[in-house]
Amino acid sequence: MVQAHPPAGPRSVVVSGSSGLLGSALIPLLTAGGFHATRLVRHPPGPTEIGWDPAQGRLDPGHLEGVDAVINLGGESLAHWPWTEAYKRRILESRTRTTELLAGTFARMDRPPLVLVSASAVGYYGDRGDEILREESKPGTGFLADVAKAWEAATEPARAAGTRVVLARIGMVLSLAGGALPTMLLPFRLGLGGRLGNGRQWMSWIAMDDTLRAIHHCLTEVSLAGGVNLTAPHPVTNTVFTETIGRVLRRPTALPVPALAIRLFLGEMGQQLLLAGQRVLPGRLEASGFRFSHPDLGPALASLLGS
Repeated sequence: MVQAHPPAGPRSVVVSGSSGLLGSALIPLLTAGGFHATRLVRHPPGPTEIGWDPAQGRLDPGHLEGVDAVINLGGESLAHWPWTEAYKRRILESRTRTTELLAGTFARMDRPPLVLVSASAVGYYGDRGDEILREESKPGTGFLADVAKAWEAATEPARAAGTRVVLARIGMVLSLAGGALPTMLLPFRLGLGGRLGNGRQWMSWIAMDDTLRAIHHCLTEVSLAGGVNLTAPHPVTNTVFTETIGRVLRRPTALPVPALAIRLFLGEMGQQLLLAGQRVLPGRLEASGFRFSHPDLGPALASLLGS
Protein backbone atom coordinates (compact mmCIF):
# COMPACT_ATOMS: atom_id res chain seq x y z
CA MET A 1 0.00 0.00 0.00
CA VAL A 2 1.59 3.29 -1.10
CA GLN A 3 1.78 5.85 1.69
CA ALA A 4 -0.16 9.09 1.28
CA HIS A 5 1.69 12.38 1.16
CA PRO A 6 0.96 15.17 3.58
CA PRO A 7 -0.90 18.04 1.87
CA ALA A 8 2.28 20.04 1.34
CA GLY A 9 4.11 17.10 -0.27
CA PRO A 10 7.66 16.03 0.57
CA ARG A 11 9.90 18.73 1.98
CA SER A 12 13.07 16.87 2.95
CA VAL A 13 14.97 15.11 0.16
CA VAL A 14 18.11 13.00 0.05
CA VAL A 15 19.95 12.80 -3.29
CA SER A 16 22.41 10.13 -4.40
CA GLY A 17 24.63 10.88 -7.37
CA SER A 18 24.54 14.53 -6.33
CA SER A 19 27.89 15.37 -7.94
CA GLY A 20 26.86 14.18 -11.40
CA LEU A 21 25.40 16.16 -14.29
CA LEU A 22 21.82 15.95 -13.05
CA GLY A 23 22.45 15.87 -9.33
CA SER A 24 24.67 18.94 -9.24
CA ALA A 25 22.00 20.98 -11.06
CA LEU A 26 19.09 19.47 -9.14
CA ILE A 27 20.28 20.31 -5.61
CA PRO A 28 20.13 24.12 -6.12
CA LEU A 29 16.68 23.79 -7.75
CA LEU A 30 15.33 21.81 -4.80
CA THR A 31 16.85 24.20 -2.28
CA ALA A 32 15.44 27.24 -4.08
CA GLY A 33 12.04 25.53 -4.07
CA GLY A 34 12.00 25.23 -0.30
CA PHE A 35 13.23 21.66 0.07
CA HIS A 36 15.82 20.64 2.62
CA ALA A 37 18.22 18.76 0.33
CA THR A 38 20.88 16.40 1.70
CA ARG A 39 23.56 14.67 -0.36
CA LEU A 40 24.55 11.01 -0.05
CA VAL A 41 28.34 10.93 -0.30
CA ARG A 42 31.12 8.37 -0.13
CA HIS A 43 33.63 10.73 1.52
CA PRO A 44 33.44 11.86 5.17
CA PRO A 45 30.14 13.77 5.32
CA GLY A 46 29.78 17.50 5.89
CA PRO A 47 26.87 19.39 7.49
CA THR A 48 24.37 18.77 4.65
CA GLU A 49 25.63 15.30 3.73
CA ILE A 50 25.06 11.68 4.72
CA GLY A 51 27.86 9.16 4.40
CA TRP A 52 27.33 5.75 2.81
CA ASP A 53 29.37 3.00 1.18
CA PRO A 54 27.46 1.12 -1.54
CA ALA A 55 30.44 -1.14 -2.28
CA GLN A 56 30.36 -2.41 1.32
CA GLY A 57 26.58 -2.20 1.64
CA ARG A 58 26.71 0.39 4.42
CA LEU A 59 23.94 2.93 5.01
CA ASP A 60 22.59 3.66 8.49
CA PRO A 61 18.75 3.57 8.36
CA GLY A 62 18.74 6.15 11.14
CA HIS A 63 20.16 8.70 8.72
CA LEU A 64 16.99 8.44 6.63
CA GLU A 65 14.59 8.79 9.56
CA GLY A 66 12.27 11.74 8.98
CA VAL A 67 13.26 12.01 5.31
CA ASP A 68 10.27 12.47 2.98
CA ALA A 69 11.88 11.49 -0.32
CA VAL A 70 15.00 10.09 -1.96
CA ILE A 71 16.19 10.82 -5.49
CA ASN A 72 18.53 8.13 -6.76
CA LEU A 73 20.82 9.23 -9.60
CA GLY A 74 24.30 8.35 -10.75
CA GLY A 75 26.14 5.38 -12.16
CA GLU A 76 29.29 4.90 -14.19
CA SER A 77 29.42 6.79 -17.47
CA LEU A 78 28.34 4.94 -20.60
CA ALA A 79 30.64 7.08 -22.75
CA HIS A 80 33.78 5.21 -21.75
CA TRP A 81 35.74 3.32 -24.37
CA PRO A 82 36.29 0.43 -24.58
CA TRP A 83 33.39 -1.48 -23.11
CA THR A 84 35.39 -4.37 -21.69
CA GLU A 85 33.55 -7.05 -19.76
CA ALA A 86 34.99 -5.55 -16.57
CA TYR A 87 33.72 -2.07 -17.44
CA LYS A 88 30.30 -3.38 -18.43
CA ARG A 89 30.13 -5.00 -14.99
CA ARG A 90 30.96 -1.61 -13.45
CA ILE A 91 28.17 0.04 -15.46
CA LEU A 92 25.70 -2.52 -14.11
CA GLU A 93 26.88 -2.72 -10.53
CA SER A 94 27.25 1.06 -10.10
CA ARG A 95 23.50 1.27 -10.69
CA THR A 96 22.17 -1.86 -9.05
CA ARG A 97 24.29 -1.84 -5.87
CA THR A 98 23.35 1.72 -4.92
CA THR A 99 19.69 1.09 -5.67
CA GLU A 100 19.64 -2.23 -3.81
CA LEU A 101 21.21 -0.57 -0.77
CA LEU A 102 18.68 2.25 -0.74
CA ALA A 103 15.67 0.01 -1.31
CA GLY A 104 16.90 -2.54 1.22
CA THR A 105 17.36 0.22 3.79
CA PHE A 106 13.78 1.37 3.19
CA ALA A 107 12.60 -2.19 3.86
CA ARG A 108 14.29 -2.17 7.30
CA MET A 109 12.68 1.09 8.42
CA ASP A 110 9.46 1.46 10.42
CA ARG A 111 8.66 4.64 8.50
CA PRO A 112 10.52 4.63 5.18
CA PRO A 113 10.54 7.71 2.95
CA LEU A 114 7.30 8.38 1.14
CA VAL A 115 8.84 8.65 -2.32
CA LEU A 116 11.77 7.18 -4.22
CA VAL A 117 12.49 8.71 -7.63
CA SER A 118 15.05 6.34 -9.10
CA ALA A 119 16.83 6.99 -12.37
CA SER A 120 16.54 4.56 -15.24
CA ALA A 121 16.99 5.11 -18.97
CA VAL A 122 15.19 4.79 -22.29
CA GLY A 123 17.66 2.03 -23.06
CA TYR A 124 15.12 -0.08 -21.13
CA TYR A 125 13.19 -0.44 -24.39
CA GLY A 126 16.11 -1.72 -26.45
CA ASP A 127 16.56 -0.99 -30.16
CA ARG A 128 13.00 -0.91 -31.51
CA GLY A 129 13.16 0.81 -34.90
CA ASP A 130 10.14 3.00 -35.66
CA GLU A 131 7.94 1.50 -32.93
CA ILE A 132 6.33 4.13 -30.71
CA LEU A 133 7.25 3.34 -27.11
CA ARG A 134 5.19 4.25 -24.08
CA GLU A 135 5.56 3.28 -20.44
CA GLU A 136 3.43 0.19 -20.91
CA SER A 137 5.63 -1.06 -23.77
CA LYS A 138 7.56 -4.23 -23.06
CA PRO A 139 11.27 -4.00 -22.23
CA GLY A 140 13.75 -4.72 -24.98
CA THR A 141 16.87 -6.81 -25.32
CA GLY A 142 20.58 -6.05 -25.35
CA PHE A 143 23.10 -4.92 -22.75
CA LEU A 144 21.60 -1.51 -21.96
CA ALA A 145 18.08 -2.94 -21.76
CA ASP A 146 19.33 -5.61 -19.36
CA VAL A 147 21.05 -2.96 -17.22
CA ALA A 148 17.90 -0.84 -17.05
CA LYS A 149 15.73 -3.84 -16.18
CA ALA A 150 18.06 -4.86 -13.34
CA TRP A 151 18.31 -1.22 -12.17
CA GLU A 152 14.54 -0.91 -11.98
CA ALA A 153 14.07 -4.34 -10.35
CA ALA A 154 16.47 -3.30 -7.58
CA THR A 155 13.85 -0.81 -6.29
CA GLU A 156 11.34 -3.56 -5.47
CA PRO A 157 12.03 -3.74 -1.69
CA ALA A 158 11.20 -0.03 -1.42
CA ARG A 159 7.90 -0.48 -3.24
CA ALA A 160 7.07 -3.49 -1.08
CA ALA A 161 7.77 -1.35 2.01
CA GLY A 162 5.03 1.08 0.96
CA THR A 163 7.12 3.75 -0.74
CA ARG A 164 5.83 5.31 -3.95
CA VAL A 165 8.53 4.41 -6.46
CA VAL A 166 8.97 6.34 -9.72
CA LEU A 167 11.28 4.81 -12.30
CA ALA A 168 12.46 7.82 -14.31
CA ARG A 169 13.39 6.52 -17.77
CA ILE A 170 15.54 9.42 -18.89
CA GLY A 171 16.40 10.16 -22.51
CA MET A 172 19.44 11.99 -23.85
CA VAL A 173 19.74 15.14 -21.75
CA LEU A 174 20.73 18.25 -23.73
CA SER A 175 23.28 20.17 -21.69
CA LEU A 176 26.55 21.92 -22.41
CA ALA A 177 27.80 20.95 -18.95
CA GLY A 178 28.15 17.27 -19.77
CA GLY A 179 26.50 14.21 -21.24
CA ALA A 180 26.55 13.39 -24.94
CA LEU A 181 25.92 16.82 -26.47
CA PRO A 182 29.31 18.54 -26.02
CA THR A 183 31.06 15.60 -27.71
CA MET A 184 28.50 15.55 -30.50
CA LEU A 185 28.88 19.28 -31.17
CA LEU A 186 32.64 19.25 -31.76
CA PRO A 187 32.65 17.79 -35.31
CA PHE A 188 29.81 20.13 -36.30
CA ARG A 189 31.73 23.17 -35.11
CA LEU A 190 34.66 21.96 -37.22
CA GLY A 191 32.42 21.57 -40.27
CA LEU A 192 32.69 17.77 -40.12
CA GLY A 193 29.21 16.90 -38.90
CA GLY A 194 26.98 14.28 -40.45
CA ARG A 195 24.45 11.58 -39.68
CA LEU A 196 25.50 8.35 -37.99
CA GLY A 197 24.97 5.22 -40.01
CA ASN A 198 21.76 5.40 -42.03
CA GLY A 199 20.42 8.13 -39.73
CA ARG A 200 17.10 6.37 -39.22
CA GLN A 201 17.67 5.53 -35.55
CA TRP A 202 15.40 7.50 -33.22
CA MET A 203 16.79 9.83 -30.58
CA SER A 204 14.64 10.48 -27.52
CA TRP A 205 16.03 13.69 -26.07
CA ILE A 206 15.06 16.14 -23.31
CA ALA A 207 16.31 19.62 -22.39
CA MET A 208 18.18 19.89 -19.09
CA ASP A 209 15.71 22.31 -17.50
CA ASP A 210 12.79 20.06 -18.46
CA THR A 211 14.64 17.08 -16.97
CA LEU A 212 15.05 18.84 -13.64
CA ARG A 213 11.46 20.07 -13.63
CA ALA A 214 10.23 16.58 -14.52
CA ILE A 215 12.14 15.00 -11.62
CA HIS A 216 10.63 17.63 -9.32
CA HIS A 217 7.20 16.82 -10.77
CA CYS A 218 7.70 13.10 -10.15
CA LEU A 219 8.67 13.93 -6.59
CA THR A 220 5.49 15.83 -5.81
CA GLU A 221 2.83 14.36 -8.13
CA VAL A 222 1.29 11.50 -6.15
CA SER A 223 -0.43 9.96 -9.19
CA LEU A 224 2.93 8.93 -10.66
CA ALA A 225 4.41 5.53 -9.84
CA GLY A 226 6.27 2.90 -11.83
CA GLY A 227 7.90 3.70 -15.15
CA VAL A 228 7.74 7.34 -16.27
CA ASN A 229 9.41 8.43 -19.51
CA LEU A 230 11.44 11.62 -19.12
CA THR A 231 11.76 12.55 -22.78
CA ALA A 232 10.52 15.46 -24.89
CA PRO A 233 7.22 14.75 -26.69
CA HIS A 234 8.81 15.00 -30.15
CA PRO A 235 11.69 12.51 -30.62
CA VAL A 236 13.59 12.78 -33.88
CA THR A 237 15.68 10.54 -36.09
CA ASN A 238 19.44 10.94 -36.13
CA THR A 239 19.16 12.51 -39.58
CA VAL A 240 16.77 15.19 -38.29
CA PHE A 241 18.92 15.71 -35.17
CA THR A 242 21.98 16.17 -37.41
CA GLU A 243 20.22 18.61 -39.73
CA THR A 244 18.88 20.60 -36.78
CA ILE A 245 22.31 21.00 -35.18
CA GLY A 246 23.73 22.06 -38.52
CA ARG A 247 20.98 24.64 -39.02
CA VAL A 248 21.34 26.07 -35.49
CA LEU A 249 25.14 26.25 -35.74
CA ARG A 250 25.08 27.25 -39.43
CA ARG A 251 27.48 24.44 -40.26
CA PRO A 252 27.44 21.80 -43.02
CA THR A 253 26.20 18.27 -42.27
CA ALA A 254 27.44 16.47 -45.36
CA LEU A 255 29.89 13.97 -43.86
CA PRO A 256 28.02 10.89 -42.65
CA VAL A 257 29.83 8.36 -40.48
CA PRO A 258 29.36 4.83 -41.86
CA ALA A 259 27.86 2.29 -39.47
CA LEU A 260 30.70 -0.10 -40.27
CA ALA A 261 33.28 2.45 -39.08
CA ILE A 262 31.36 3.03 -35.83
CA ARG A 263 31.17 -0.70 -35.15
CA LEU A 264 34.82 -1.19 -36.10
CA PHE A 265 36.24 1.55 -33.88
CA LEU A 266 33.75 1.63 -30.99
CA GLY A 267 32.44 -1.92 -30.97
CA GLU A 268 29.42 -2.69 -28.81
CA MET A 269 29.46 0.80 -27.29
CA GLY A 270 29.06 2.38 -30.73
CA GLN A 271 26.28 0.00 -31.68
CA GLN A 272 24.31 0.51 -28.48
CA LEU A 273 24.84 4.26 -28.01
CA LEU A 274 25.06 5.59 -31.56
CA LEU A 275 23.31 3.20 -33.92
CA ALA A 276 20.47 1.85 -31.75
CA GLY A 277 17.48 4.04 -30.98
CA GLN A 278 14.16 4.36 -29.22
CA ARG A 279 11.10 6.40 -30.23
CA VAL A 280 9.84 7.18 -26.73
CA LEU A 281 6.86 9.34 -25.75
CA PRO A 282 6.28 10.86 -22.27
CA GLY A 283 2.68 9.69 -21.91
CA ARG A 284 2.40 9.47 -18.13
CA LEU A 285 4.29 12.70 -17.55
CA GLU A 286 1.98 14.71 -19.82
CA ALA A 287 -1.17 12.96 -18.56
CA SER A 288 -0.24 14.02 -15.02
CA GLY A 289 -0.18 17.69 -16.03
CA PHE A 290 3.49 18.29 -16.81
CA ARG A 291 4.14 20.86 -19.54
CA PHE A 292 7.44 21.02 -21.39
CA SER A 293 9.33 24.28 -21.76
CA HIS A 294 11.16 22.84 -24.79
CA PRO A 295 8.98 20.29 -26.61
CA ASP A 296 10.71 20.77 -30.00
CA LEU A 297 14.36 20.17 -30.80
CA GLY A 298 15.10 23.26 -32.91
CA PRO A 299 14.07 25.86 -30.32
CA ALA A 300 15.64 23.76 -27.53
CA LEU A 301 19.04 23.73 -29.26
CA ALA A 302 18.75 27.38 -30.29
CA SER A 303 18.07 28.35 -26.68
CA LEU A 304 20.95 26.25 -25.43
CA LEU A 305 23.46 27.37 -28.05
CA GLY A 306 22.43 31.02 -28.08
CA SER A 307 21.44 31.01 -31.76
